[in-house]
Amino acid sequence: MSRASDSAPVPIAEYVLKVASRCNLACDYCYVYTMADQSWRSRPVLITPDTVLRAARRIAEHAATHRQPVVKVVLHGGEPLLAGRDLLDHVASTVRRELPDTTSVDLRIQTNGVLLDESFLGTFATHGVKVGISLDGTEAQHDEHRVGPAGRGSHADTARAIRLLTRPEYRAHYAGLLCVIDIDHHPVEAYEALLEFEPPVVDFLLPHGNWSAPPPGRVAGDPRTPYADWLIAVFDRWYDAPRQETAVRLFQEVINLLLGGRSRSEQVGAGPVAYLVIDTDGSYQQDDSLKSVRSGEPETGMNIVDHTVDEVLHHPDVRARQLGIESLAADCRRCPLVRVCGGGDYPHRFRAGQGFRNPSVYCPDLQRLIRHVAGRVRADLFAGAGR
Repeated sequence: MSRASDSAPVPIAEYVLKVASRCNLACDYCYVYTMADQSWRSRPVLITPDTVLRAARRIAEHAATHRQPVVKVVLHGGEPLLAGRDLLDHVASTVRRELPDTTSVDLRIQTNGVLLDESFLGTFATHGVKVGISLDGTEAQHDEHRVGPAGRGSHADTARAIRLLTRPEYRAHYAGLLCVIDIDHHPVEAYEALLEFEPPVVDFLLPHGNWSAPPPGRVAGDPRTPYADWLIAVFDRWYDAPRQETAVRLFQEVINLLLGGRSRSEQVGAGPVAYLVIDTDGSYQQDDSLKSVRSGEPETGMNIVDHTVDEVLHHPDVRARQLGIESLAADCRRCPLVRVCGGGDYPHRFRAGQGFRNPSVYCPDLQRLIRHVAGRVRADLFAGAGR
């Protein structure tokens, strides 16, 4: 059997298309503006129609070559609504027009919601674009981190946008909520604040950090598990509810992996990464969150004018991220939880001078969370088998 490193690369199935490189908020944890990489300063403020067309044709070329039945394209920023309704209309129509008839397009946009109105939603409904909104739990938690340039919290504007999105005529385009964890705020209160907006899916994200720049409250090498404690409280509230109030992607992916399935999340699981960023200048980049690590880390040196997506697949850093368990540190490969944990999110493994071949800085938290979820699921399976 061939080694993963000798096997054919996995085609790209998800693209993040950067339509705006600036933002109308100044979130204190943002990996684009507040961390190691400051390349946004030299990027075009908005994507141009020519770049949109070239990007769409490269995506279509890759889909046709690999006979892909579906690809996901996420419109992103900065804040993508800064691109304006007309440009977003052009982007969505161009992507749908250029993709081959044999490939369907899952079009999405991830926004802070501040500018969202019925004009935008009408455009998104026309093109079948699903809308994900970032909302960090309670009003106090959200407004502590997600503020405008003048320091005013954005919760009121974001809440207004979500309520608009939940109206019957737009509900089908509601993709869900994204919440960055803050361990200084009560976990169940944060979760229940999200439930007030009836999200179809909640994504909880660990704050970006690594061994050389640890995330808040996470002391590198400390066996304590503040993030697992936070997540376990939410998991138990979610799992014990008499009916499922929403999907929580991280929890569902852990359960899926424990039962022998595959993960669709980069936070857990050891599957190959099939994800690519196209920036406003048409450059191909790896996972955008690598900007949290060091300047230039996401860069591939390739672009949509001179290179196909297949060429990007053979970039050594992209290939490394498709190796799965083989690419992990020796401690990770020996760990009994490796097929569930997968080493954790790639940027969280970084250590200056050693690169990414390390366990996640969140390793103790991930282990505790996985063991807790496994225990709850195992108890239910055994209870069901005994009936």
